[in-house]
Amino acid sequence: MQPLAVIAIGGNSIVRDSEHQALPDQKAAIQATAVHIAALVAQDWHVVITHGNGPQVGFILLRAELAHHVLHHGLPLDVAVADSQGGIGYMLQQALENEFRRQHVQKQVIALVTQTLVDPSDPAMQQPSKPIGMFYTAEESEQKQREYGWTMREDAGRGWRRVVPSPYPRQIIESATIETMARAGFVVISTGGGGVPVIVNEQGDLEGIEAVVDKDLASSLLASTLHADLLLISTGVEKVALHYRTPQQHNLDQMSLSEARHYIKEGHFAKGSMEPKIRAAIEFIERENKAVLITRPELLLHALSGNTGTWVLPDGMAIPTHLYAMETELGEDYGYQLFSQG
Repeated sequence: MQPLAVIAIGGNSIVRDSEHQALPDQKAAIQATAVHIAALVAQDWHVVITHGNGPQVGFILLRAELAHHVLHHGLPLDVAVADSQGGIGYMLQQALENEFRRQHVQKQVIALVTQTLVDPSDPAMQQPSKPIGMFYTAEESEQKQREYGWTMREDAGRGWRRVVPSPYPRQIIESATIETMARAGFVVISTGGGGVPVIVNEQGDLEGIEAVVDKDLASSLLASTLHADLLLISTGVEKVALHYRTPQQHNLDQMSLSEARHYIKEGHFAKGSMEPKIRAAIEFIERENKAVLITRPELLLHALSGNTGTWVLPDGMAIPTHLYAMETELGEDYGYQLFSQG
């Protein structure tokens, strides 16, 4: 049976930095990532891809805000998340299909708008904490609170931003469909931005809410639900590090489940970047007792070959050599490039 990998691609795979936010830049970054995912698929892996959407949702909401005086209606956050899934999914789908043609891989790609069930009584619903959208001055922030009822919070000295709840993911609604398509050989793009957050209302119907779900935690849940052989989290660094960006920085080739829990407790990982990835790894290992690999998107094959990246492993497990990929020389003709830290 072909192994199944869930690949969670981070924001740097789409928006590399503040100077490369335009759609042509996003497409170029996605194409560069697609090269390496296609090479993995060429080695007979089933693949499900999830993705971040933070900048894109901010852009979508800003467009709606600027057009409010013309349209006279707002854009619910759940619809904005769905919009971002469609747009990013389309770009990923097209990039992968083009790359499959170049690499002579006979695969089809499908992008699926995906819902994630959350609990309306989750304490996070009463404690908005996830920043979204653009930065505002203090005066603009007060105006937004009056006009839209937003919860605003000062963000690290950079200005004020809207914050929304980030409840814990309980179920990926379309998981059975995702698994059927993936096992049938389709490359499936799903659970973008953590999935559209939905609850079950009093009538028993699904209903979207004003919230966002953490992409890494949702990807971990999906990987567990699919009983994936590997959760592969791509991010802006080659390896996970302790004491990151200090003179004492120490890059990790691997860590056990117990070590990962210990490092989380000691506060080694930033809450807005690496911490959710380590938590996602912990949860996947707790559910499935299988390995997690964290590295930069352009190093996927190199890392699977055991030469870089950080493996997070069940206690007592060695790096799973049976998952090693044969390295592929891609070169400049395939758009091989290194991303900057992001």
